Amino acid sequence: MAFYLYSTDDNRVPGVEYLPCGAITPKAGMLLTLSGGLLALCGGTTAPSYLSMCQRDEACQEGEIIPVLRVGSDMIFEAPGSVSLAALVPGDLVSVGADGLTLTATTTGGVAEVVHVAEDGVRARVRF
Repeated sequence: MAFYLYSTDDNRVPGVEYLPCGAITPKAGMLLTLSGGLLALCGGTTAPSYLSMCQRDEACQEGEIIPVLRVGSDMIFEAPGSVSLAALVPGDLVSVGADGLTLTATTTGGVAEVVHVAEDGVRARVRF
């Protein structure tokens, strides 16, 4: 599993953008940021700028164009946790897993605001 767009505040469907990426292996639902004009993996305490809409088994060539969604503050995403998220409460700020596909339960320097935690503690909804 990975991040997926759960909702937007005004229920609009965001447009797909096409941007050049670095030598990364993008997965659908992976959080990305721009680095040196190229898309790069986003994790930890870096706020994401984009969500990958591309699934690859091998790394892209640097500069290859891939489809992405721009991450906005009006969007809510759902994602699994790399560990149990059961102890989190709405309002907590958590970090993104190093893989760019999961959430952590780490609240130090977090960039993702928790808006809902599933009863089983396996996934949560967040906004950036």
